[in-house]
Amino acid sequence: MISFKALSALLTYPSEELQAAVPAIRAALHDDGLIGPHRHAVLEPLLVHLAEADLTDLQEEYVLLFDRSRTLSLNLFEHIHGESRDRGGAMVDLLDTYRAAGFDLAGTELPDHLPVLLEFLSTQSLAAAQEMLGDAGHILVALAERLTRRGSRYAAVLEALVALSQAPADSAEAQILLAEADDNPEDLAALDAVWTEAQVTFGPDPNAGCPISRDILARMAVPAAATIAAAE
Repeated sequence: MISFKALSALLTYPSEELQAAVPAIRAALHDDGLIGPHRHAVLEPLLVHLAEADLTDLQEEYVLLFDRSRTLSLNLFEHIHGESRDRGGAMVDLLDTYRAAGFDLAGTELPDHLPVLLEFLSTQSLAAAQEMLGDAGHILVALAERLTRRGSRYAAVLEALVALSQAPADSAEAQILLAEADDNPEDLAALDAVWTEAQVTFGPDPNAGCPISRDILARMAVPAAATIAAAE
């Protein structure tokens, strides 16, 4: 489903390529028909913002939200396992799922990075994609609520994903996540203290803000089959 690929692109680090692709993303979401008119209207302020705002401002906004706020991390397992060793096993299982479906990672992001997951889901049937997205539904609910609290336009993307996942907003799992205090991305001392406590590294820095949007957006114009790197 091309909508998952489009939503994935919207959650990647802003770049000139992403700004130029906004009309294509808008058209893909409309033509695919997966999300309704209401979701299109709610997403429109973000699409306009990405297309028209200064790129440096967009990048700074993205880093403050997703790279310097652990409670807004787009690495999904961060919200469940933190830096514990359990995260490593979950990461291996997710990689096995990708590879079993003929999908392999070509970028530097970790497999639990939400844009990567959405890129994978775009190659699956709608039923399979919704089931897998539903497994992370409580995390999506928490992210959507936290972004809404901050008045972020990105909340519209997470709200669309919550709707697609059919996750209940009042689940006990979501409420546990929402009970955690939000990070203050401007408090650099507190941020340094949090990251100093990290115990395990599973690969490239998951919060380095390295963009994968160029790869994703380049593949938006080709058939889905061509977007999958064959597993070896």
